[in-house]
Amino acid sequence: MKTVLMVAEKPSLAQSIAKILSRGNMSSHKGLNGACSVHEYTGTFTGQQVRFKMTSVCGHVMTLDFLGKYNKWDKVDPAELFSQAPTEKKEANPKLNMVKFLQVEGRGCDYIVLWLDCDKEGENICFEVLDAVLPVMNKAHSGEKTVFRARFSSITDTDICNAMARLGEPDHNEALSVDARQELDLRIGCAFTRFQTKYFQGKYGDLDSSLISFGPCQTPTLGFCVERHDKIQSFKPETYWVLQAKVNVDKDKFLLLDWDRVRVFDREIAQMFLNMTKLEKEAQVEATSRKEKAKQRPLALNTVEMLRVASSALGMGPQHAMQTAERLYTQGYISYPRTETTHYPENFDLKGSLRQQANHPYWADTVKRLLAEGINRPRKGHDAGDHPPITPMKSATEAELGGDAWRLYEYITRHFIATVSHDCKYLQSTISFRIGPELFTCSGKTVISPGFTEIMPWQSVPLEESLPTCQRGDTFAVGEVKMLEKQTNPPDYLTEAELITLMEKHGIGTDASIPVHINNICQRNYVTVESGRRLKPTNLGIVLVHGYYKIDAELVLPTIRSAVEKQLNLIAQGKADYRQVLGHTLDVFKRKFHYFVDSIAGMDELMEVSFSPLAATGKPLSRCGKCHRFMKYIQAKPSRLHCSHCDETYTLPQNGTIKLYKELRCPLDDFELVLWSSGSRGKSYPLCPYCYNHPPFRDMKKGMGCNECTHPTCQHSLSMLGIGQCVECESGVLVLDPTSGPKWKVACNKCNVVAHCFENAHRVRVSADTCNTCEAALLDVDFNKAKSPLPGNETQHTGCVFCDPVFQELVELKHAASCHPMHRGGPGRRQGRGRARGRRPPGKPNPRRPKDKMSALAAYFV
Repeated sequence: MKTVLMVAEKPSLAQSIAKILSRGNMSSHKGLNGACSVHEYTGTFTGQQVRFKMTSVCGHVMTLDFLGKYNKWDKVDPAELFSQAPTEKKEANPKLNMVKFLQVEGRGCDYIVLWLDCDKEGENICFEVLDAVLPVMNKAHSGEKTVFRARFSSITDTDICNAMARLGEPDHNEALSVDARQELDLRIGCAFTRFQTKYFQGKYGDLDSSLISFGPCQTPTLGFCVERHDKIQSFKPETYWVLQAKVNVDKDKFLLLDWDRVRVFDREIAQMFLNMTKLEKEAQVEATSRKEKAKQRPLALNTVEMLRVASSALGMGPQHAMQTAERLYTQGYISYPRTETTHYPENFDLKGSLRQQANHPYWADTVKRLLAEGINRPRKGHDAGDHPPITPMKSATEAELGGDAWRLYEYITRHFIATVSHDCKYLQSTISFRIGPELFTCSGKTVISPGFTEIMPWQSVPLEESLPTCQRGDTFAVGEVKMLEKQTNPPDYLTEAELITLMEKHGIGTDASIPVHINNICQRNYVTVESGRRLKPTNLGIVLVHGYYKIDAELVLPTIRSAVEKQLNLIAQGKADYRQVLGHTLDVFKRKFHYFVDSIAGMDELMEVSFSPLAATGKPLSRCGKCHRFMKYIQAKPSRLHCSHCDETYTLPQNGTIKLYKELRCPLDDFELVLWSSGSRGKSYPLCPYCYNHPPFRDMKKGMGCNECTHPTCQHSLSMLGIGQCVECESGVLVLDPTSGPKWKVACNKCNVVAHCFENAHRVRVSADTCNTCEAALLDVDFNKAKSPLPGNETQHTGCVFCDPVFQELVELKHAASCHPMHRGGPGRRQGRGRARGRRPPGKPNPRRPKDKMSALAAYFV
């Protein structure tokens, strides 16, 4: 029997699709990576009985990165990143072992059906999956088709079964357009980001941003926000005057009339008009009109409109709204949430989608009436040729979804019902009055048929008092005519909704990437989100944009990125050559980069006005080993130490607190040690600022503290405080934290595992002796007699933290409060090291991970 491998984009999608296609008759088990499940069942495929294996990836399998030394900021000139730096595809998440997992599941399979999301990113992931799987699949007979692509827009029985019945092929051109975008963003973004980050963080201490990033889409997005800020700052209010008239309808009712001239900016002229009208006793009706008007129902919902409403009406940021919509989609509540289309295809089952809502407690009456009377065909919108508009696919209640998921689902559903409802109809009445030589008007609206506003009440026509019935020539008594003085107001800061509109208008980003770009400028501390979800630029954001304008306005204007997006779309359509677009665009930005570097003094002049130099920032903390003067601790991101006498800056671990470590010094360079801590329940370790930035031994890398230092005799090093291999990660070593008493801790020097142990012991020391069973270092523990938990009221005990039954009751293993990538090694770092003294050479891996004895800690895993 032949085997068909099917791959979806997320584990939850794989399960839902397999359940539909197998009709629930399937078996499931976890894959080797622990993150993805495999669902198996039998069925027919291309007219033969086959075994189906449905599994998934977790988003992109691969990511683009530079090779070797080109990933090291200090080793390479950023200008080389445009052309000379080679790139490679690496696993996006090495911990998932996704390539190996796909190869294990794909080995021996005869066909593959790709159920990735049906957009450009999904097409790109298709080919990432194929690159991993095709080499291990069974060889096809000549001319036999083995690769299939399923295209679908929702997780419903009908849509999934139809997709399976009409399989196509993955689109290589769309995948290439994503490859081009990835490479452009990597090369351009990294070159500019590295240069300006190193340049400005080496000069200023209060930028409060760990990375001064540039992005071909991110920077124009910031430009829109700063452009609005500049308009606000340069705005000069003007005084103007208006006339307001009041006429009496009867004893208790009057009408306020608006001046047909609206306003004048000269007080004397306004006073002249007032003098001409204020003595008049009667207002004569010049004309009346009554017109029936309609407020159009909304167009079908696309991604951009959903994000706009989520921000402006629901108070949800674009990134959060997109993530919430994706969850609703994978759970089958709505159709695919990434679409530019606002037009339903002719064959779309509108009534079927509407019937799903017929028994909902909130809108059942409206839906049943529409189904009985006949739905109104939605307005003709834009057909982008991708997915249908966002539509509810099944009914859900607030109790079922809860929180933001319910609020977004409710809006999507109400919007859909509104698109098949009738327009709102109302009667607009207008009366024009003459008071002396001047004309005044009043108007009112009366709803005839609420139409779609019944389901979208926030769009309803506001209630207004009905106007009196009158005709030309009728007169009313003038109550008063007065002159009001007012001022023009500046525009407000851009809302997220307004920014999304601008990005869409100028072609910055895609419906999928717009939330990411907005989130990036917030994360980089370029803008802050104020009340009403308005985006206010920070000093850093303002100076950067003004600097780009000063040097090369095209770096921040939307025009050049919009042109690049058009070229990428041509690649996707097969109308432009991938290599030519890539080469031309990189050549343009390479020239701009060289000009930017040569002209950086122009931006630096603006920085000098807004930010303080390193020497004038921070507080004295520890002594420099070269000049023995105090270095200043700069707490603003990225935190670092600066010696103004030597003009040297030393990076520090991030996302924690730094303090002086007992005025102890490094035996190698005489720098005073500092202590990094993530909090009382988390990790802490000492480090030498110089060694942290300039590794003293070949087997050390930049960014390693004393808990990873292989110095053979230093009392703070791994060699003296290391105990044994971590029970969680492959390369880490558990190291005693000598500063943690009386609540002692042992922490992994690689991952975020922390073992709390020996509380109230007044001394814990790592012994020179080792465990006979697992070769881990023994611990000497000394308790106060009054608080000793040891049997027989003993106060001292020496044993192995892994193997000793006495210690088992005194150890509690936890994960630290957070995982801080800035203070530990990533993939490719050296292997875990045990203590060297008297047992094995420095740097030798612990030969045994005590798996059989691991329960001494693992049993207390929380």
